[in-house]
Amino acid sequence: MLVMVVDTATAAVTAALARVGDDNVILLSEQVTVDARGAGELLAPQITAVLAEGGAAAGDLAAIVAGVGPGPFTGLRAGLVTAAALGHALGIPVYGVCTLDAIGLRLPGRSLVATDARRKEIYWAVYDDGARIAGPDVARPAAVPLDGIARAGGDGAEKYSDVLGLPVEGSPYPSALALAELAADRVRGKAPAETLTPLYLRRPDAVLPGERKPALR
Repeated sequence: MLVMVVDTATAAVTAALARVGDDNVILLSEQVTVDARGAGELLAPQITAVLAEGGAAAGDLAAIVAGVGPGPFTGLRAGLVTAAALGHALGIPVYGVCTLDAIGLRLPGRSLVATDARRKEIYWAVYDDGARIAGPDVARPAAVPLDGIARAGGDGAEKYSDVLGLPVEGSPYPSALALAELAADRVRGKAPAETLTPLYLRRPDAVLPGERKPALR
């Protein structure tokens, strides 16, 4: 079964085509562009490109897999809206995967995954041999509990390595293959479509203006 994978929860805008088999997942084509503010413009062309590179058409897809964050409001929303719209248009299920889980999947032992949340904060979660045991949450790096953690991964871990004091391993951004693998059982089982619930973890920077005060009383 062919699956489109999209993720815009980090600075890496990712689209990929994967084949989910009975006992494996194979990445057929992938495009990743590191541009923290380019998700809205980059994702759709990347989807078109990976379909062409993989020799597939949109109608060949069996499911959409989307990273649901945590991530900044604008970028994350762009990916989830695109994934939901594509799934609706094609009449195929959409499945969500925590973006941090894709980074933590292949980190051994007790590991911290941290991505850049801006505002001098990180989105973080703790993993034990790839299984999440704490988080996700958002905090300043110095406030993250690190007892028993041997290593870290993610662009936030790289950015704040001096504060966290942990060796950084693996890719700074989520792997499309890992995202597909985390959803593979749902794809194989033809699980019902999911409502994509974004993990914003905090309020967006942009807010509606308050009620205007009259100039004269």
